[in-house]
Amino acid sequence: MSMIKLIGLFALALISTLASAEEPKTVRIGIEPSYPPFSYKTIDGGTAGFDYDMGNALCAEMKVKCVWVDQEFDGLIPSLKVRKIDAILSSMLITSERLKSVDFTHQYYRSMPAKLVMKSGIVINNPLVDLKGKKVGVQQGTTNDRFASDVFAPNGVEVVRYGSQGQLFLDLVAGRLDAGLADIVNVYEAFLNTEAGKGYTVVGPDYDDPKYFGEGNGIAVRKGDKAMLEQFNSAIAAVNANGTCKRLQEKYFKFEVCGN
Repeated sequence: MSMIKLIGLFALALISTLASAEEPKTVRIGIEPSYPPFSYKTIDGGTAGFDYDMGNALCAEMKVKCVWVDQEFDGLIPSLKVRKIDAILSSMLITSERLKSVDFTHQYYRSMPAKLVMKSGIVINNPLVDLKGKKVGVQQGTTNDRFASDVFAPNGVEVVRYGSQGQLFLDLVAGRLDAGLADIVNVYEAFLNTEAGKGYTVVGPDYDDPKYFGEGNGIAVRKGDKAMLEQFNSAIAAVNANGTCKRLQEKYFKFEVCGN
């Protein structure tokens, strides 16, 4: 082989090595983009929301590239376990039940209570009595699903499960449900503050029992993935310290969600 060819091959190898070194590591993050204002699809098919912006901010701190993977909520943990994704950032509550399957970062925002939403004018004094024989919708695989299954169902309430929160609200308006149970922020932002939500309101108590609703919202990683966990925890601390979380909070909410 001639000297010119050797030099050429060396140069190509060097360029390839340098290019690889410059490319940031990718982290595949699972998200369910039908939970406004935390995550939702834009008109042009992109993804937006507090979770999405927060994830990109965390990836920037970690000096990695976010690769977002859309997934129905109840498929997120299975996808993480089989390594289709590396982390879950989708308003997932940190609960003792989920900690059996995944590890969680520190919370990146404080969780809000769940509420029942029904037609205006309906009085609910005791949900376990007043909702007996009624249909209550929940998003499948969520803490609301587990709570309703454990508390409402044994008291004669029919629990109806949906793949997304949006589908639940559509069926509520269509009269196929008597009530829906969801995070209060999502109830207002995705339903009550929209045209479809006119004539509906929240009823009954706040549901925030830590047994079901956890201790804040965290990022899930595979069991034992300490490196990923530490990276995310450092990044969460950074975005809280540098004001990024506060800026995103002001963009999407009218109340405090940031901080521990």
